[in-house]
Amino acid sequence: MRPMNPTRARGTLAVAGALSIAAVAPALAQSPAPAAEPAPTATDTAGATPATRPAAKRRGAIKISATRRTVLLGRRALVEGQLRPYGAGRRVSLQIRKGSGWTTIARDVTDRRGAWRLRYTPKRQGTVNARVRFAGDGRATRATRPLGRIDVYRRALASWYGPGLYGGSLACGGRLSPGTLGVAHKSLPCGTKVTLHHRGRTVRVRVIDRGPYVGAREFDLTSATRQRLGFSGTGSVLTTR
Repeated sequence: MRPMNPTRARGTLAVAGALSIAAVAPALAQSPAPAAEPAPTATDTAGATPATRPAAKRRGAIKISATRRTVLLGRRALVEGQLRPYGAGRRVSLQIRKGSGWTTIARDVTDRRGAWRLRYTPKRQGTVNARVRFAGDGRATRATRPLGRIDVYRRALASWYGPGLYGGSLACGGRLSPGTLGVAHKSLPCGTKVTLHHRGRTVRVRVIDRGPYVGAREFDLTSATRQRLGFSGTGSVLTTR
């Protein structure tokens, strides 16, 4: 065999390469273009799409339907009502003021109608400010409802004084007059507030004098205090002190 001319060999290779490129080009032209990278969604940029964003909370509201806030020591104080929006399983609490804060003394859980009942048995007499509190949850905002005073009484023997003593000095300062409101007590500090209850009437007055020093009586009511309380003679009254 005669050896191939180098120039002719190069021409043959060039033609073969051109044919190969021509055969591959149509295949490349028919291949699908790479998919474009998707644009960022609200989930990528804000953490949640509008469709998955949690629903706004409804405003919590407390309704009081019944109370028993004037009780004898050892008896139960009672508050009941409803929490809106209605729903079961929400925790409601009864709180009393202590110093600059609030202390929870009773708890209950709402039923499906939002109804709740809070009961509290005091361990000593006295007067406290109270409120009903809902701390809020995933469906409703927190809510607070002032309740006013809870008065816890004990029985005490009392008398009254006034006529014949008007114009006289009081142990805690000032002079006794027909319109003077207050009570005398042997040991409570002057100015101490005392809530008295008798036959459906209630008065809140201060200790202004010393006494009484007769028998087992604990309080001596001024004439004006006696009249407001509807008290006469000597007998039992309810007191928070």
